[in-house]
Amino acid sequence: ANEAADDRADIHPGDRCMLIVENDVAFAKVLLEAVREQGFKGLVSGTGAGALAMARDFRPTAITLDIFLPDMQGWRVLDRLKADLSTRHIPVCVVSTDEARARAYESGALGFLAKPVASRELVEGALRELTDFAARGRRNLLLAMPAGEARRALAGLLACEDLEVRESAAPAEALERLRSGDADCLVAQAGLLDPERLAEALENRPRPLPVVVYDPDGTAGRPQGDDRVVQRAARSVERAADLACFFLHRPLEGLADPARRALETLHSSSSVLAGRTALIVDDDMRNIFALATVLHDEGMRIASANNGREAIRLVTERADIDIVLMDIMMPEMDGIATMQEIRKLPRGRDLPMVAVTAKAMKGDRERCIQAGAWDYLSKPVDMPHLMTVLRGWLHR
Repeated sequence: ANEAADDRADIHPGDRCMLIVENDVAFAKVLLEAVREQGFKGLVSGTGAGALAMARDFRPTAITLDIFLPDMQGWRVLDRLKADLSTRHIPVCVVSTDEARARAYESGALGFLAKPVASRELVEGALRELTDFAARGRRNLLLAMPAGEARRALAGLLACEDLEVRESAAPAEALERLRSGDADCLVAQAGLLDPERLAEALENRPRPLPVVVYDPDGTAGRPQGDDRVVQRAARSVERAADLACFFLHRPLEGLADPARRALETLHSSSSVLAGRTALIVDDDMRNIFALATVLHDEGMRIASANNGREAIRLVTERADIDIVLMDIMMPEMDGIATMQEIRKLPRGRDLPMVAVTAKAMKGDRERCIQAGAWDYLSKPVDMPHLMTVLRGWLHR
């Protein structure tokens, strides 16, 4: 429902639009007005599942994300967006209490706005930072690595028109470039930069610097806590390139074919799904068998139910169920009613449920979301898309 009177009916290809995910309609309208003043059109969703659907449909330029949503925590939404290669490049500004700041940046957010918001100027400043970053097509990456095959391979994977890669093997030179403040991300060889000197070079940055530590031998250990950096480690060149694209908010289609294929292969790994349990609910055993065969090949464990009441019993009794694939068209108790009942269970409140419907009718997705689905698939199920959905919800 368009409770905030947003611009969803007037968005066309090429328009710059911002998705506002906000539980408070009054505050959503404040954000919407500020977004329009900066030349963007606005979309508003009061739920996490609705926001994910709108992100896929409209491909917004940027997103503001409230953490306290009625159907799921905003962290779930952020994780889902950042686990999907088609949406993870969209810059996100998290809106929450100040205690969530560090987690927001570590999860891939570009900006943060603390609640309660003290003034309209703070809102406008946070949105301006977000829109300026989105509008600035070119990104700057600093490679602080010794000259050699790894640096050449990494620079080659990341080469694209809208990314300037600067290379430096000398710690002093790298730190001086960081002091200039124009680096959007740093990839550093493990042990090359002293943590204290790095923190000093970042004192004047408005937000933490994403740092990817290239550590092929796994000797760097856990990163030291410092609110001026967001640090991840990479054991391979491909993983370092993937993390750099993640922090630079770069879409994969901007990369050369070899780089894009390498990163897609990295994300198609079955390791995320191995050992996780999916509950398949369908009144047709042929459908259960078909899905179970595919998921079993990915290393998943399978539970099944051929009616809604059996599904509710399994969710109540089994603590190992990680995700539910719910058929909507079932006799007696359909998938809509079943999801509504599951969401009432203590175990069911934070359980990912994916609606699967054979007849994609107008309004089906909205009905499924209102009933408690976090995602939606239509039959015949597109298996690569199903894998994307499962990895998106289960990657942590």
